[in-house]
Amino acid sequence: MSSRQSLPIAIYYEQPIWFKLLFEELDRRGANYVKLSAVEHSYGPEDHPEEKYAVVLNKMSPSAWNRGHGDQIFYTLGYLEHLEKRGVRVVNGVRAFRSELSKAAQLSMLEALGLGYPKARVIHRASQASAAAEGLRFPVVVKPNIGGSGSGVVKFQTKEHLAEASATEDGLALGMDSTGLVQEFVPARGSYIVRVEVLNGKFLYAIKIHITGETFDLCPADICKTPLGVELDRAACPIDAAKDGLAVEAFDAPPDVIEEVERLMAAAGIELGGVEFMVDDRDGVRMYYDINALSNFVADGPKVVGFNPFVKLADWLEAEAKIVNERRAGVQELAEVGR
Repeated sequence: MSSRQSLPIAIYYEQPIWFKLLFEELDRRGANYVKLSAVEHSYGPEDHPEEKYAVVLNKMSPSAWNRGHGDQIFYTLGYLEHLEKRGVRVVNGVRAFRSELSKAAQLSMLEALGLGYPKARVIHRASQASAAAEGLRFPVVVKPNIGGSGSGVVKFQTKEHLAEASATEDGLALGMDSTGLVQEFVPARGSYIVRVEVLNGKFLYAIKIHITGETFDLCPADICKTPLGVELDRAACPIDAAKDGLAVEAFDAPPDVIEEVERLMAAAGIELGGVEFMVDDRDGVRMYYDINALSNFVADGPKVVGFNPFVKLADWLEAEAKIVNERRAGVQELAEVGR
């Protein structure tokens, strides 16, 4: 590539099915972009990615360990560090990815910001779970610190049930970093949760996901019907099956929610992602419980929220790449004049 050519957008990802619609939108407009599959990726510290990419969008998933790709999670931290040290414009870089990789750190962040969250204790071995639940209201859930798509979350109705499971180290799965949360299970008022998406750190849209309480995998991209039973465009569903009992619709987020979400994402360093909350039916308190840097947009956005979020994402990525390329061209011109 000539130094005078515009550098492409790079999409760094692990699960290609989830980003089918993004790739299709970029292809439709003839965008200058490349795909970087984390599965086959490698790099050298002497590499100069600033000469290859205008912008790198990090789309690595914490749930990769469920697909036999757990090795790529901590590898990605090193790669993001390398990109940032070389001055590459990275969307959802090291700080954002670290925020997503630790549910324990997310709770500390929520506490520091004065936002509501389900009461919890952090443990590092299964045998601690029963004692950690003292003072928590049952039922509780035990969840891995590194999760993704509800991975490894188990609900316990009673102290006895939890004590039995925590009696042996094999009784509970804490995940790949041997850290987990024992957390109160919050009964959601109205039997729904809300997911708020941000782009460039600013509110993009919010959706209401009607839940059954029987699953913790609430990825909105996989929910393909509305509360009235209207099927969403199947081509927009990354997974070829609607989730039983779940439905999705637009949510009119009040200003205080938008302010809290934007403040939370700024603290996490997340430019593109989603935050989930519910209202505790026991006391009416808004409880934030999941912060996501990897955002799978709602299926069939035009039908649900009135626009295609992938179009807005592609617009923003191209605008960010243009800024980088124009700055790079200006530096090169100054260098040529000085010769």
